[in-house]
Amino acid sequence: MSDITETIQETVEKAGESKLNAKIALLVAITATFMALCNVKDGNVVQAMSQAQSRGVDAWSYYQAKSTKQAIAEEALDQLKASNNPANAEAIRKYEQKVARYDKEKAELKAKAEGFEKEYDDINVFDDQFDMTEAFLTIAMTMFGITALTQNRRLFYFACLVSGSGIVLGLAAFLHIPLHSDFISKILG
Repeated sequence: MSDITETIQETVEKAGESKLNAKIALLVAITATFMALCNVKDGNVVQAMSQAQSRGVDAWSYYQAKSTKQAIAEEALDQLKASNNPANAEAIRKYEQKVARYDKEKAELKAKAEGFEKEYDDINVFDDQFDMTEAFLTIAMTMFGITALTQNRRLFYFACLVSGSGIVLGLAAFLHIPLHSDFISKILG
């Protein structure tokens, strides 16, 4: 009679493992698919960040060029004024206008460059979210694999929690909701 009891018990245990493994397989498929979608979107976010950074660098370079031109114009203006020659009055007026124009253009370029820096920082929040999403989902898939081997239900639930956290972060990034954990970013950064 004990052989029959053992056989029944083994069959019941295998059936329980099979159900758990089926759940694990489904959750791994969902997690991996969502992670792939997040990786595609993250690639687009990184491209947008690169463009914003490039435009910011260009704007600051142009700002620096205007600063150099302004410095040259100011030096020429100082030399003309120092000569005390009344014949230089027209040249002095032109250089004063150039200096004023460069000042105005520099202010516009500075605002533009700072705008690109802000755009970069705003986009970076979502890049960080996608990076953290990938980390959470990778950890969850690893834990699902270990759960399939050990059949430990506590580990299964913890893996579900980690996967769910990753999916929430990813959905927030997709929806442009700045859900950002500075604590985790500082540890990983």
